[in-house]
Amino acid sequence: MKGAVLKEIEKLEIEEVELPEPKENEILIKVKSCAICGTDIKVFHYGHKHIVFPRITGHEVSGIVEKVGKNIKEFKEGDRVAVAPAIPCGKCYYCRKGQQTMCDNLKAIGYHYDGGFAEYMLVPEIAVLNGCVNKIPANLSFELACLAEPLACVINGQILSRIETGDIVLIIGAGPIGILHSLLAKINGAGKIIIADISEGRIKESEFTGCYLIDMNKKDIYDEVKRITDGHMADRVIVAVGSKQAQELSLKLVAKRGSINFFGGLPKESPYIQFDSNLLHYGEFFVVGTHGSTPLHNKIAIELLSSGRIELEKIITHKLPLERIKEGYQIVENKKGLKVLILP
Repeated sequence: MKGAVLKEIEKLEIEEVELPEPKENEILIKVKSCAICGTDIKVFHYGHKHIVFPRITGHEVSGIVEKVGKNIKEFKEGDRVAVAPAIPCGKCYYCRKGQQTMCDNLKAIGYHYDGGFAEYMLVPEIAVLNGCVNKIPANLSFELACLAEPLACVINGQILSRIETGDIVLIIGAGPIGILHSLLAKINGAGKIIIADISEGRIKESEFTGCYLIDMNKKDIYDEVKRITDGHMADRVIVAVGSKQAQELSLKLVAKRGSINFFGGLPKESPYIQFDSNLLHYGEFFVVGTHGSTPLHNKIAIELLSSGRIELEKIITHKLPLERIKEGYQIVENKKGLKVLILP
């Protein structure tokens, strides 16, 4: 089979690799769609502590069950499925508490195991046993189903952000994740939803959401949020970019007793921000972070997509064959589109 093999940092090659053979508790999937995530770009340039090269990356995956191990009863050949890539162990303290994103032994497809930038992908036993494979309803396309993964992360983020009916939600970052947050916030009953970004192009791409839009290069975000909210500021602020400046700004944009979610992580070599703790002390707001999702979040995301209540077609801007994956990486890195899908 063909796979996009990351042989070392910044060396990605399309080559023939051995077709995996599923063991008795494993599943082999024929990949139909795998979206490029911003994390894939980071891994390409900097590697990752859990990746041993060579590795096939790609973790936003949907496809068809090609072959199952002899002990697999829940799935059969021909089933349409999506895969939740974050694999909890199911046994540690946090898994037993139902907090699987905090699993002490968390593994991930595309990191510890080969991912979806290939014609076929093996789902390991631990992923099958812990519910990481979810069936796709007949009315849901593979292209949309692979977006269940980022949507699942957004679902987790909004649960932790405690979005309530009527809340004013400010999203800093108008990329795919920021747009997903805006669409989900609308379903969750948010009142006013504001999207802000420093990129005029990103703001333009967000117009279809119907949200209030702030081009931060043209207008002061504090003044605009104050104007839009009649001085109340934002009940929920979601920082959907890995930016120090955005995180620091959020502390001044959140309403009293509101919440801030640092959804985008900072580079490991520069993880610190200026934090005015008096704003927190007197504003009594909450600061949380989000970095992933659980198999259940993935299942909920699939059901939500299938229901038609959240429409993600407009965030899919490019569909490319596996052979053009490097072009896809450039599109994502240069922010020339939103979600780029690889269709092996």
